[in-house]
Amino acid sequence: MAHRALRFRRAVITVSPLPPTPAQLRTAPGVRGLTRLRMVTALSTATALIILTLAACSAEAPNAAPATERPAQPTPTQLESGTNPLTPVQPVGDPVVIASGLAAPWSILRLPSGATLISERDTARVRELLPDGSLREVGTVEAAQPNGEGGLLGLAFLADTAAPGGDGWVYAYLSTATDNRIERMPLAGSNGGHTLGAPDLVLDSIPRAGNHNGGRIAFGPDGLLYATVGDAGNPATAQDLDALGGKILRMTPTGDVPIGSEANPFDTLVYSYGHRNPQGIAWDSHGQLWSSEFGQNTWDELNRIVPGGNYGWPTVEGQAGDARFIDPEQQWSTADASPSGLVIVSDTIFLASLRGSRLWSIPITSGSTGGDSSTGAPTAWFVNRYGRLRDVVSGPAGTLWFVSNNTDGRGSPVAGDDRLYQVHVRPVSVPAAMVEP
Repeated sequence: MAHRALRFRRAVITVSPLPPTPAQLRTAPGVRGLTRLRMVTALSTATALIILTLAACSAEAPNAAPATERPAQPTPTQLESGTNPLTPVQPVGDPVVIASGLAAPWSILRLPSGATLISERDTARVRELLPDGSLREVGTVEAAQPNGEGGLLGLAFLADTAAPGGDGWVYAYLSTATDNRIERMPLAGSNGGHTLGAPDLVLDSIPRAGNHNGGRIAFGPDGLLYATVGDAGNPATAQDLDALGGKILRMTPTGDVPIGSEANPFDTLVYSYGHRNPQGIAWDSHGQLWSSEFGQNTWDELNRIVPGGNYGWPTVEGQAGDARFIDPEQQWSTADASPSGLVIVSDTIFLASLRGSRLWSIPITSGSTGGDSSTGAPTAWFVNRYGRLRDVVSGPAGTLWFVSNNTDGRGSPVAGDDRLYQVHVRPVSVPAAMVEP
């Protein structure tokens, strides 16, 4: 796909009090990339579309969990009926392999239909999981140019019956030869036979490098698209509000700056800043956004994201106690984490760790008077059992799915890598004796 030229156009239209139609979402004017940072579009972000988001680098942290894993309990057939859905949950039983032979997988995308797509960073392929555990190619993102930590990265989905094919859009965060960008492709076909149509550009001119590319995308409960962007090896950009690097961005489904009641804190794409290399985002039951972030040499972070928040990079790393910046809720030595994808299930954060070769669980708590969300003590699971872990999502029927990343050039792959795993979860409060073997 040809690079879309940057445009300096400001749109002025009359905004209807009704939500925009899918056609309006596709055709509303705007500008792309860095030149659009301080532009405001006239596209309303109130939308009735159904949205699914599937969605580093060392001393000892004050809140760090033990370095050894916690043994899993016997596998239940299902979560106990009548259990409070927000009771913290934990893995039970041993994970099982549901797919193998993936090449540097990066993002797991579960669709409303029950189908699952997986991106491969270094092949730029999107692959579909079939019921027998085999994989088929859905398509290749042609603009992606893998190099270092860049390539085909995060995936997200937006249901839209007006999209070509009638199902919706698969969004992809990818690295080209010159930038990182977000594209969307219409999804067609049915489960076991999905295809991707020609891509539309959503956002370009995101800085790219051999590392620190960020790359996670997800639709939030507000219907807007969020993207994690790394500093691309230029730490100063993280504190520069006129740059896209080192930020969490928030935009309309077509890549424009939200306006009106949905406006971002700086009237640009920037939602939060002072980030080094964030790679995970998810929301809890209160709508609070959480993000995982690679540190440099000392601390990796779990951050509670607030609009306009400054998270300190490159001035500080980890819990610095500096009033100018927001401290992370949790921090780990880089050997114990190097966190990438995360998911929140029953107000429990599950965090996939690369160098740490483990899955972290962190319960979300809040004040007794309904104050800001905070977190309890983390627990490490499956330490050094499956190698590097890149992404984790909510699976079917009370399960988690997570994917290894041993073929990414930094792991030690064995025959069959990389693999997609499934493990059951159960409420922490349910005694083991109540769980069926």
